[in-house]
Amino acid sequence: MEFSAFFLNRQFRLVMLATALGFMALEYALGRLTHRQTHDWRESAASFGVALGQNLIRGLEAGIVAIPFAFAYQHRLMDFSGTSAPALLGLFVGSEFFYYWQHRASHRIRWMWATHRVHHSPTRLNLTAAIRLGWTGNISGNFLFFLPLAWIGFHPFAILAMLAVNLFYQLLIHTELAPRLGPLELFMNTPMHHRVHHASNEACLDNNFGGMLIIFDRLFGTFAAAPEHEPLRYGLVGGTPSYNPLRIAFGEWSAMLRDARNAKGGGARLHALFGPPRT
Repeated sequence: MEFSAFFLNRQFRLVMLATALGFMALEYALGRLTHRQTHDWRESAASFGVALGQNLIRGLEAGIVAIPFAFAYQHRLMDFSGTSAPALLGLFVGSEFFYYWQHRASHRIRWMWATHRVHHSPTRLNLTAAIRLGWTGNISGNFLFFLPLAWIGFHPFAILAMLAVNLFYQLLIHTELAPRLGPLELFMNTPMHHRVHHASNEACLDNNFGGMLIIFDRLFGTFAAAPEHEPLRYGLVGGTPSYNPLRIAFGEWSAMLRDARNAKGGGARLHALFGPPRT
């Protein structure tokens, strides 16, 4: 368990936090030096507010979410060394595979979109937008997608550590300042690919769901390149930007539950909750 202990210890998390803040400051400075409008201070402040709330709630929920993972691991199919190279490679690919489907479902099922919509609400794509994550991921059921990894035999702490690595990598690709990365773009999720994912242009919607890899998007038909003759636009389709963290975190839940309450019949209510998002 050395792998998970290394990535989950307090000192490492503090180093990652300091590194993330350093990259954010560097991106802001580069944007100012190149006279590019990379940040809106109101949006960035709102993103920090959302991130603070998300971290507080995640800490309170940690013990509850641990229960199904512990149960799945107790009934695991296999026992193996979690620190061997094949196991780490298997965990990396497996976490990418399940992350792809969790992310894709978060765009196509409104109950899950109510959480993920928070992340797509900024109109500027920068590193501060990366930390704008929904508060209700466990209510949406995001953790369910990763339970098979524990059932296979990966320790829950190792799964959490790998997802933490994935999340930190994704923080770094939320920027418009990074260049194209050549051959790496064939299999890695790069800043260019992720800019397309966040864009609200019609040709870009619901594509490029990968975490660190883009191979599952290419395999399952959800890869899209940037449109050649139009600039990328960010933010929600038809959405009005908000700078209130509470409204950002719960706005779609309120709209979804209102639509379900006003729906006529059980089928319509289920569609309001679990059908495709409106935006």
